[in-house]
Amino acid sequence: MAKKIPQPTTPPRERAFLAGVELHDNKQLLSLEDSLAELALLADTAGVDVVGEITQKLSRPHVETYIGPGKVEELKLLSEETLAEVVIFDDELSPRHQRELEKALGKNIRVIDRTALILDIFAQHAHTKEGMLQVELAQYEYNLPRLTRAWTHLERQAGGGGGRAGSTGGVGLRGPGETQLEVDRRTIRKRISHIKTELEKVEAHRLRYRAQRKRSRIPTVALVGYTNAGKSTLLNRLAKADVYVANQLFATLDPTTRRVQLPGDNLALITDTVGFIQKLPTALIAAFHATLEEIAEADLLLHMVDISHPNALGQYQAVLQTLEEIGANHIPMITALNKADQLKDPENAARILENFPKSVAISALKGTGIDNLLMLVQAELFEAYEQIGVRLPYKEGALISLFHELGQVERVEHERGGVIIHGSIPGRLLAQFAAWKIKPNSSSPHIAEEENDLEEV
Repeated sequence: MAKKIPQPTTPPRERAFLAGVELHDNKQLLSLEDSLAELALLADTAGVDVVGEITQKLSRPHVETYIGPGKVEELKLLSEETLAEVVIFDDELSPRHQRELEKALGKNIRVIDRTALILDIFAQHAHTKEGMLQVELAQYEYNLPRLTRAWTHLERQAGGGGGRAGSTGGVGLRGPGETQLEVDRRTIRKRISHIKTELEKVEAHRLRYRAQRKRSRIPTVALVGYTNAGKSTLLNRLAKADVYVANQLFATLDPTTRRVQLPGDNLALITDTVGFIQKLPTALIAAFHATLEEIAEADLLLHMVDISHPNALGQYQAVLQTLEEIGANHIPMITALNKADQLKDPENAARILENFPKSVAISALKGTGIDNLLMLVQAELFEAYEQIGVRLPYKEGALISLFHELGQVERVEHERGGVIIHGSIPGRLLAQFAAWKIKPNSSSPHIAEEENDLEEV
């Protein structure tokens, strides 16, 4: 009897060919080479082996196939030669580009873009109900305009009456007819509507939770940074937590909050959030609205930067750009230059610090510089005061009380509909008073509304 040969239980990894385009008028934070290297890491995280790459410089994308016709032929030959099963583009493709490329490359080669790859990674790493709903919503909204190519092989389900349009269809199928594409679109739109309703409940829950945290007067710190910068490792170090850590992109998606003891017997709540990346899909920003609000509502941002990365500055700028997109760029921020122990010349860290405001060099894995980091967080949350003047309506009694309780009041003026307060408040509270800040030679619209209400009474 022949001996059985053991077979592997894990499915074989797909083979992928990468394609990148550099547009002359499109300035990117990362070079084309660095961007493709990052795309290769994303592919590896998704469980795909990269077998080659191709690049092209264009003034603008080709109207049909994104890259030029000659490059498409070259890509087809290289993909067949390397036995690639999928081609991954570094930019988001329009539905037409994707459809024409798949037609040109042949039915055995799938074409996806950077957005689809990131969505696939998110789908693998989402574990909580909220995370899975957010990823599902992003996938549906991405795929909805791309359904056409998925149903080109199907005909109408039904169509025409027997006498008027021949014998199309059978018993029970005659009528105006409906394409499978239309059925699918309607089903997806219903599902999108349902997911959004569920996420609204999640957002309401987060809102109540954040209000409860504010009442406790414990400040919140949001860990932000490029993906794989070491945020989860730092949270585990600070809070002795057990957040999942892996040396891969987007290892954790769901926000995790832990209480951390600061110098001077003060407490802070530190939240680990989803990592950022250049060309972050807009569908993800929209779907992760409830999660990203954790960042926008924080008292302080702790920006983690992988200082050992060759393009650390580009990643730093990409995070700042994303913070601006989600409306969190006004929040006070300190910078932790992580993985300083991996620098060839550790003394370089001191010189690098000069390029980053309010920064400290650390190693989250080895614990180097953690005490200095906590002292910087303590100073920003409890010792750094900012001069401010605010005009608050009387209905904002909680903010008036907060200013008197935690701030240093210099002058108070009562006026019709509200109160003007001048003084200093901890930097972490600036975001809460931003809407009421007095601007030179301008009056607050909030007070104007309050006065109008009083006049009507």
